[in-house]
Amino acid sequence: MARHKVEICGVNTANIKVLSYDEQVELFKRYQNGDSLAKDELINGNLKLVLSILKSFSGRCDNMDDLFQVGCIGLIKAIDNFDLSHGVKFSTYAVPMVLGEVKRYLRDNSSVRISRSIKDLAYKALRVKERLINENSCEPSTEEVAKEIGVSEFEVANALNSLKETVSMFEPIYNDGGDVIYLADQLSKDDGVYDLETKISLREALGKIKEKEKYILIQRYMMGKTQMELASEIGISQAQISRLEKNGLDDLKRLIR
Repeated sequence: MARHKVEICGVNTANIKVLSYDEQVELFKRYQNGDSLAKDELINGNLKLVLSILKSFSGRCDNMDDLFQVGCIGLIKAIDNFDLSHGVKFSTYAVPMVLGEVKRYLRDNSSVRISRSIKDLAYKALRVKERLINENSCEPSTEEVAKEIGVSEFEVANALNSLKETVSMFEPIYNDGGDVIYLADQLSKDDGVYDLETKISLREALGKIKEKEKYILIQRYMMGKTQMELASEIGISQAQISRLEKNGLDDLKRLIR
């Protein structure tokens, strides 16, 4: 069967040997008994593992060759620290270490910088939040914090989110000695839950459109009423309801965009 050439980070994957489980075990025994050549074979035999991890970072780094080298450092650390006696597959052990190296590199060399004003607002929001917790013995909402500071709820949410570290979709979240379960495996494709920024933007936009359009959108998309039911309730034609609904949606899109 023909092997097709696929180049990733300048490496022809068709030429990379993939080690079987038994081959891995034998090489680790040799390496841990002082055979340095076995280490080279282990590195070369696991390069596809590194390349498969790097696929998810292709849009986050301008120089994938550098990232490949960083991933290989993680692979080498995994080889040096792997313990056969635990009965864990090497790939299960290596993936978190390679990911860790890659994520540290991206974090330390990120071209994305949060502006000073957003950072200042975030820390101000944290101080206000802490004060309100002490005063009221309960967690304040983002809206309450925003009112205390005198800015919009969206600005507070955006500032606080800027302090959070980005988590990879391929972050290992569970490992019982078998296959690794990643964050992506536990995320629903469409759980119907919007992030806080979207909710805030939608609520603010609803407050800016015409009252009749707002009423119709709420009744249609939150209460589940049909256009005919609304037409009968309001006393206008179904065609007018349809037009008002369309106008309201167009206004929301314009305001949220």
